[in-house]
Amino acid sequence: MAGLATQQFGSTLHGVEFPFADKDLATSIEIYHGNHGAVETNSPVRTFIPFVVNGQPHILAAYTCTPLVSIPVADLKDGAKLRGKTVAELGNMNVPLDIISYEKGGQKFLLMANNRRGVMKITTDKLATQEAITARVGGTAGVAFETIESLKNVEHLDKLSDQLALLLVKTDSGKNLEAVALP
Repeated sequence: MAGLATQQFGSTLHGVEFPFADKDLATSIEIYHGNHGAVETNSPVRTFIPFVVNGQPHILAAYTCTPLVSIPVADLKDGAKLRGKTVAELGNMNVPLDIISYEKGGQKFLLMANNRRGVMKITTDKLATQEAITARVGGTAGVAFETIESLKNVEHLDKLSDQLALLLVKTDSGKNLEAVALP
C-alpha cells in the first residue's frame, strides 16, 4: 500500500502480511522529481505495480506529475528511508490513474492511464540499465513510451486476458466498460 503521512518524510510504502499480522512494514520513500528539479519526500504515489527488473522484484510507482520510480522490494525494510530510482519523467501537469503490465511479441510493457496525457504504452526492456534521473527535466525523459491515440478518456484499466485490457471510459453520457486489444 502507498500513503502519505504528516511527518517530514511523508511518502511511505506499507507491506501488509496476509493473513493479517499485528504490525505492517513501513518504508519512507524519497524520489527525485525531474520536472520539479528537486528531491521530494511528500510526493503522492498515484498508482503502482509489482514488476520484476533484472530478475529481482521491484515496485514501479507512478507519482503525480508523472515521474515513474523503481523501488527494489528487497530494500523495503520497516523504518527505513530510501530513495527510489526515477526511471522516467512522463510529462508534468498530469495524474496517473491506473497501470497494468503485459507481454506482447515477446516483450513486456506497461500500460498507464493518465488524466491529461492519455494512455501510455511504456517499454520495460531498459528498466534495469536506465540511468536514474537526477537533474531537472523540461519535458519527458527516461524509458521510452508512446501515447496510444485511439484510447481516450480512460479512467481505469485492468488486464482482462493476455490479449485484452478492460477499460472504464468516460463518455458524454456517463461511463462505458470496454474490452480492447492490448496495443
